[in-house]
Amino acid sequence: MTGLVPYFHFPGCAVQLYTFAEFSRADGPADAIAHGYLTGGPVALFCADASVGEASFRSEGMMLSLLGTADPATLRSWFSRLSEGGQVVDDLQMRPHGASDGQVIDRFGLHWLLGFEGDETG
Repeated sequence: MTGLVPYFHFPGCAVQLYTFAEFSRADGPADAIAHGYLTGGPVALFCADASVGEASFRSEGMMLSLLGTADPATLRSWFSRLSEGGQVVDDLQMRPHGASDGQVIDRFGLHWLLGFEGDETG
């Protein structure tokens, strides 16, 4: 490996992968991934290989929201782990309106918004 390689661990996920050949695509290598996704875990993720002449993923001006997607302890853990090697934009904290949220840019440059309604007990 010569560069940064994201490697995700998701508990209980099922992986579905379909090649360019399976989708009858001729705009890239037959064994390239035309569509792939994770299901059955805490998050769904879709992805594919970039075809010939197609730009690879870049993120600018986008924020990924995980508001209310898990219990407060889990969201705090995700916030902490996303901030490792990244930058906390706004700490995960209680707001005047009663909800808690925070923003972090992870080490890959992705901007995240995490939070929950109510107190720490959910």
